[in-house]
Amino acid sequence: MSPTDLEAPPTASNGDAAPRIGPHPGYISSSNQYASELKIRRMLKENGCDPAREDNYRLQGVQLIDTVRQHLNLPVRTFDTACTYFHKFRLNFRDAEYNYQDAALASLFVACKVEDTIKKSKDILAAAYNVKNPEKPAASDDKIFESPGKIIIGLERLILETIGFDFRTRYPQKLLVKVVRSILGPDQGKEFFNISYAMSIDMYKTFVPIKRTTFSMVMALVELTARMTGNHLDKVKDFAAQRRQYHRPAVLETMLDILDLYVQYHKSTKVGTQFDLNRFMDIKIALNTELEKEFISRHMYYCSRCENEEPSPLTPGSITSPTATSSSLPGDLSMRRTARGQDGTMRFVFDPEAAREEQDTVAQYYNEEYEEYEVEVEEPIPVPRNEHPEGGGRGGYRGGHSHGPRDRGDHRRGGPYGGGYRGGDRHYRGRRFH
Repeated sequence: MSPTDLEAPPTASNGDAAPRIGPHPGYISSSNQYASELKIRRMLKENGCDPAREDNYRLQGVQLIDTVRQHLNLPVRTFDTACTYFHKFRLNFRDAEYNYQDAALASLFVACKVEDTIKKSKDILAAAYNVKNPEKPAASDDKIFESPGKIIIGLERLILETIGFDFRTRYPQKLLVKVVRSILGPDQGKEFFNISYAMSIDMYKTFVPIKRTTFSMVMALVELTARMTGNHLDKVKDFAAQRRQYHRPAVLETMLDILDLYVQYHKSTKVGTQFDLNRFMDIKIALNTELEKEFISRHMYYCSRCENEEPSPLTPGSITSPTATSSSLPGDLSMRRTARGQDGTMRFVFDPEAAREEQDTVAQYYNEEYEEYEVEVEEPIPVPRNEHPEGGGRGGYRGGHSHGPRDRGDHRRGGPYGGGYRGGDRHYRGRRFH
């Protein structure tokens, strides 16, 4: 075969050049750092999670991460990252597909790599075992951790795909130190900071870290601490009024989410046991009154009608489309699971704008464009066969003429065509694809 044969495009049967078939463009997954309350509820609803059971698993998983983190002397940055991965993973997978304890330890295992506090999977499993069984500690090289270690490594890949290989997370504790020092000074805010810091750990038992920015979380923690202690509330409001990035609806939603945690699970938090339950309820009533007075919605970008609507099912075309992404509601991983069974490759793009531009470019080659056309074709009248072997004269056919054995039924208009055969011109309709 000559080089020119390789370069020549294939030709179709009608002589037109057939489109060149290239490699499958694959599937694009773009990570999303934030999620709204509506999206979280719809994802939980699609997974079929029981609200009470989901809350218990979330609290117990975060508590396990915090306990193992303290046992291994890991920094709080690793805890923040692990909890963020844990929440995102549980939103994309059903509870029946995994054990929440395995998911929590696997999230901590991935967070240790991301934050450069590397620990082996068996080290994390051994720490979790020793926390539960302090009277019978086990070494990390014990054989009982071989099978759970394989499960942790298997979940690691799912967590990486869930976050889209986007390792960016938020650490409110670092900014919290700076804000408290700016408001109260380095000497006066020690006790104030201790309460805010403990509250920042409790905050990761909610979905606030995947909903709000770092500044909104910090300002909510500072204001909520001031309201519970009854001190420095005016200084906090003056500091917030001087900041251009301060967004009151986001701060109110964050404070109410944290208060819901303290009211419903009073004894499962660090700060909840330090204050009276009525104190949290009074602050919650005051914040709800402010919402009604200022006509602010409880949750940002929330629509009660959209929550009750059933998500539209995926069509076969949308599933197999090479430009389909996994960032659509209700689940980030629903399209990704389907893509694994296709021929294309899953690719992770960090910039959503770049992913959208690539989709628009590729979509031009997968759009089916066609035009209808009508062609007039002239057909000759076919010569019918003789149905009466004994007939050789004019009586051989009912509706035609015969001129002898050589020309029987040359102009017949009946017979097997039912008398309705017109012959002559016929019109055809079709579609021409581009």
